Amino acid sequence: MALERIQLDLVAPGQDILVAFFRDVSASASELLQKELLARNPAFEYAFIDATSIISRAHLLSAVFSALNAAATGSLRTPNVHSEIVISLGPNNNIANAYRRWGIQAGKTSNLIVVKVLPSTKLESELPSSISSTSEQVWAHLTQHLQGATPTPLTDEELAKTTDWAAKIRKYYKLNGVPALDAIKDEAAKKKEMERHVIMGMALREL
Repeated sequence: MALERIQLDLVAPGQDILVAFFRDVSASASELLQKELLARNPAFEYAFIDATSIISRAHLLSAVFSALNAAATGSLRTPNVHSEIVISLGPNNNIANAYRRWGIQAGKTSNLIVVKVLPSTKLESELPSSISSTSEQVWAHLTQHLQGATPTPLTDEELAKTTDWAAKIRKYYKLNGVPALDAIKDEAAKKKEMERHVIMGMALREL
C-alpha cells in the first residue's frame, strides 16, 4: 500500500495525515474526482493536487501545515481542511486561481497527489460511520476510483520527474526575471533557491 502516514511537528498528536502519489491518472478518473469534489460529496473529501505544480515534500507539507493551523484556529477560508490545503499552496489570497492552478483539473491532471486528513482519535468516535474512515478504507476507496493509475512513492526524486518549472512554478510564484535567481548558474542550486522563495512566500502570506 503506497499510502504514507505523516506526523507533522506542532500538530496535535493523534491527527493522522495520509498522503499518496499517483502517476498515469486517466482523463475519466480526473473528471470523476473533480465532479465529486464540486458536488461536495463527503466520501470524496480529499485534497486532490496536481503534482506538476509541486516542487517537493517540503513545499506540499508547508501547505498541509498551514491548512491544519487554519482549521485549529477557526480561520478556514474554504469549506474544509482539504480545500484549504489546495489554496494554501497559492502565494496570494486568490482562491479561484489556487483551485485552478494547484487543484485537480478534469481531463488534464495525470500526476496526482492526494492528501487525507483523518479526524483525531477523540473526534473519530463522534463522527457518523459514513464519514469516519481508516487508512485501509482510504486506500481502498482511492484505488477503486483510480484504477490504472500507478501508485508512486512521494519522494523528492519522484516529484522532480513531474514538476513543471517553466509553465507553472516560475509563472505561478512570479519567479521569472528575479535577478538573485537568474544569477545562479548551477541549475540544482537555482531550483533549491526557488523552492526556498516559494515556501517563504507561502508563509509570509499568512502574516
